[in-house]
Amino acid sequence: MRDWVEILLRSLGLFFLTFLFIRIMGKRHPGKMTAFQLVNYIIIATIAALTSAKVITNIRLGLVALGVWIVLPILLDFMAVKSKVIHDFIYGKQTILIKKGKVMEENLKKAKLTGEELIRELRAKNAFSLADVEFAVLETTGEVNVVMKSDKKPITAHDLERKVAPQTEPQTIILDGNILYDALNEFGLNEGWLKTQLKGMGVDLTNVFIGQVDSSGDLYVDLFDDMIQLPQPSVKEMLYAGIEKSQADFTKYALETKDEKAKQMYSEHAKNLQELMKKLQPYLLR
Repeated sequence: MRDWVEILLRSLGLFFLTFLFIRIMGKRHPGKMTAFQLVNYIIIATIAALTSAKVITNIRLGLVALGVWIVLPILLDFMAVKSKVIHDFIYGKQTILIKKGKVMEENLKKAKLTGEELIRELRAKNAFSLADVEFAVLETTGEVNVVMKSDKKPITAHDLERKVAPQTEPQTIILDGNILYDALNEFGLNEGWLKTQLKGMGVDLTNVFIGQVDSSGDLYVDLFDDMIQLPQPSVKEMLYAGIEKSQADFTKYALETKDEKAKQMYSEHAKNLQELMKKLQPYLLR
């Protein structure tokens, strides 16, 4: 067998084999790996490359070495899930760098971090002043996570005791000018609705790069032609405006009519709509 044919077959076989086992080992972001996991992946890639290029001439020995570096980490991960002692031994423990606003100098030395490196890590978390930090911990992946002091945290709707509409994941229904029918049907929408929305915007489907719709029915599109200005989606605002107009009409009718029975009916409806508007305001107005 010619060398190039053998290398081709080796490469194809090892490609799919390595791909399969990497998927089995789990999804890991390169930036969130521990040092051991990173080294493990590098060694797997190295063994696969050397075996496919016939630097390791005996393919059986290459597969044995590859199997060891794939199977052992899977077993260790399984054991780490079952035992915290094993988990800490394999992956290490988190290191507290700042506690109650005080820098833990001894832990900083153990982590081999200088004060300048700590400040740089804090800046990466938008903590530019050390006085604003309540707690900071160095994870086993090398990432520093920060908790700001209570008076330095951003104000949330919960702090203001305000109700806000729950956020749901928008669905991409147009990509590169093509309609994604599965995503469209998932929202209970159809092609006719989409074309009506695009027509109302004055947009042609072929000019749409990405189109997304949220649970409120608002359609957002990004066009290939960036010079075209599009109106902002306003389904919720229009719905609220419609209710507001109805409430104002009932109030007007109650003031204008001379029929006491009709006046009472209009006033009651106006009051009910007013209460409904108060409940819907956090959900329909942004």
